[in-house]
Amino acid sequence: MNNVKNILLVGGTVLDPAAKVETVADVLIIDGKIAAVGPEARSQKPEARMREIDCTGCYVTPGLMDIHVHFREPGQEVKETVATGSRAAVAGGFTTVCCMPNTTPTLDNDTQIDFIYAQAREVGGGAGLCNVLPIGAITKGRKGEELAEMALMHAAGAAGFSDDGAGVGSAAVMLKALQYIKMIGSMLTQHCEEPTLSGGGVMNAGAVAAKLGLTGLPAVAEELMIARDLLLNRRIGARYHVQHISTAGAVELVRQAKREGQPVTAEVTPHHLLLTEEACATWNGGYDSHMKMNPPLRTKADVEACIAGVVDGTIDCLATDHAPHTREEKELEFDKAPFGIVGLETALGLYAKALVEPGHLTWMQLIEKMTVAPARVMNLKGKGTLAVGSAADVTVFDPKASWKVNPEKFYSKSRNTPFGGWELKGVVRKTIVGGRVVFGD
Repeated sequence: MNNVKNILLVGGTVLDPAAKVETVADVLIIDGKIAAVGPEARSQKPEARMREIDCTGCYVTPGLMDIHVHFREPGQEVKETVATGSRAAVAGGFTTVCCMPNTTPTLDNDTQIDFIYAQAREVGGGAGLCNVLPIGAITKGRKGEELAEMALMHAAGAAGFSDDGAGVGSAAVMLKALQYIKMIGSMLTQHCEEPTLSGGGVMNAGAVAAKLGLTGLPAVAEELMIARDLLLNRRIGARYHVQHISTAGAVELVRQAKREGQPVTAEVTPHHLLLTEEACATWNGGYDSHMKMNPPLRTKADVEACIAGVVDGTIDCLATDHAPHTREEKELEFDKAPFGIVGLETALGLYAKALVEPGHLTWMQLIEKMTVAPARVMNLKGKGTLAVGSAADVTVFDPKASWKVNPEKFYSKSRNTPFGGWELKGVVRKTIVGGRVVFGD
């Protein structure tokens, strides 16, 4: 890792969705801040030593952001740690990530929030790698029964609140949570799954599940919880975010709520844009647990609806739901293996494959949904932009370069991906955080 904080990025195509800028230009970084973009970048001469990086043929963008990752620490360090997760993040071009609270113990108090920040600072010799922002639990122990101390966690720096891995089943508890979230000025990010409808399900409910003899997770379980929460929130107006949206009905619920002016946002993952439930029956002969995630892979119509939601802005941003598991866990039978796949190191290429290559989005539009849009959703001031004076969080990638996914070379501790062997475009050349090159050297 290079600690020089004065850098001149030369000859790249600056892609800054926040400023609607797409042009070949130099970018000057001084003391960890964006100092100039354009011709004036060469006219300023900092007193400290300067490093020049050739970015010809690459896009120079604001640092990518992922608002939904699982770093498993504390308690499940055999799968991932804040350190290994941070390395995977910067390898994927991400400069800011939000980690979920389903750890052991749960991130449900201010001490645990402090712990995540401390662990993040220890990475890279005490300087940190990427910005790791913890999400606090909505309820104590994520049990859905009693509200956690959200005010104390908010004061300690919790970026938002979620019981991710489980939806808050009680309407009464959710009503209190929304009221509290509104009062402290934070946001609630919900795993939308009505528990009485989804209990025991391992893949999308339907004909494929019936053919495989597997218990289904119905689309209505996701849609019912979103509908309930939007109704509860109608008079409260708390910032409400739908995690990993996956069904056509859910997309339409969010679309309609936005038309009504509700403060609702949503994210989608690469696998819900590229794969369908059919993969559970066909991939590696069927029953491959790398196809097991929650929410599950849905139908072709659901995939098409999610893509349409991304294109028309119903779905605000793109996330990964990076969910590491050990090889031994994922080698269990489909119905016994855990949900989830890793995603940080493949996200850029997979989103390009799902959205840019078919012509659904331009690179500018894609990067918007991976930078300024998640910053807006999470209310992170000064992130997702290359504006002069902002923190120099920058991603440099070659949009034309191809690479083959090799899970054995991941920086993550875990290898659980269904995309091994896929040919993708978009190679991260440099990741810069706070003016430091943290990946690419």
